[in-house]
Amino acid sequence: MTTERVNPPELSPPTGFSHAVVATGSRVVFLAGQTALDGEGEVVGDTLPEQFARALTNLLTALRAAGGAPADLARVTVYATDVAAYRAHAPELGRIWSRSAGRHYPAMAVVEVVRLWDERALVELDGFAVLA
Repeated sequence: MTTERVNPPELSPPTGFSHAVVATGSRVVFLAGQTALDGEGEVVGDTLPEQFARALTNLLTALRAAGGAPADLARVTVYATDVAAYRAHAPELGRIWSRSAGRHYPAMAVVEVVRLWDERALVELDGFAVLA
């Protein structure tokens, strides 16, 4: 796969995301929403950063199982039950992302939701990747 991150100078500088990603490849992997579930189906972590780290790990585990890598991510949507808390933790969440997924930022959006499927979940990530 080849990707081109497009960040036009007319738009505000992106922090932790790309404004657009042009991806060329032969396989598209659609990744289901992942929360902080452990292998037993229980939400782990009491804080947003703890849950974000586990949800991202779960998303990347699914991606790797499909033959992809973090750099293949073209789009990720983050669903948060509290966007103000997400913004407050943004620097820490960015460090978690960098440790787990590197510096290849996909096009991203953060959306506040009333609640997620599991009532204990604070955050959910889904997305898609394009593989060679």
